[in-house]
Amino acid sequence: MRGNKHWKGGHEVGEKSIVVNFLGLNFNITNCFSGTLVAIAIFGLVYWLSGQVCLKPGKKQNFLEAIIDFTNGIVKNNVSDSEVQSKLSLYAFTLFLFIFFMNQLGLFLEVKINDQILVKSPTASPLITMTMAMMTLLLSYHFGIKKFGAKGFIANYAKPVGFLLPINVIEEFTNFLTLSLRLYGNIYAGEVLLNLIGEHLAKSAGWATIFASVPLTMIWQGFSIFIGSIQAYVFVTLSMVYINKKVMEE
Repeated sequence: MRGNKHWKGGHEVGEKSIVVNFLGLNFNITNCFSGTLVAIAIFGLVYWLSGQVCLKPGKKQNFLEAIIDFTNGIVKNNVSDSEVQSKLSLYAFTLFLFIFFMNQLGLFLEVKINDQILVKSPTASPLITMTMAMMTLLLSYHFGIKKFGAKGFIANYAKPVGFLLPINVIEEFTNFLTLSLRLYGNIYAGEVLLNLIGEHLAKSAGWATIFASVPLTMIWQGFSIFIGSIQAYVFVTLSMVYINKKVMEE
């Protein structure tokens, strides 16, 4: 088993993820298990909210429909093609819920086994955020090629003028990196600071720092919930913007 360590001032900050090697491939058990917990939680929540769908909605159905309307609004405000809009509604809804729950998981539930961590926010790992960014990138290619054909899609990189081709190609990589690393950086920084407050500040000078760390932890957790929510919204919004760019006529 292996994992990554993070150091600050000569002291270890954060924990090692549980990684196992199977048939020559490394599997991050921490990310897999945490992601599975999030999937189960989302399925359970949506199933509970949609258990009794009726023409006169109750509080649970109203709440679910509010989330759907919110994510549909993101799609409609950022994607101009009506045909593509209808195909992105479910993706935006699912993506928003997954990112929101993954961002919050490590704030409320953290499971450690000795010096290794089993449960944390999956989005505190760049592998997870890059995977989601790659999903958006591939989906944008799918809709772009479907609308313009492979030849027309490639030709769009040389528009509006041909010398912009290398810049447009580089932009693909920068969009991918900024979309993924923005989310990773915000969530990872929040977890590191919580760890510093709880593990280092609280134990640095006895009871005085223990009592001082309690309000600091609560304040930062509240702020992290806000940041996690905003980052879920930003990720979905930018995903729709990038997809829209691939289906727009130049």
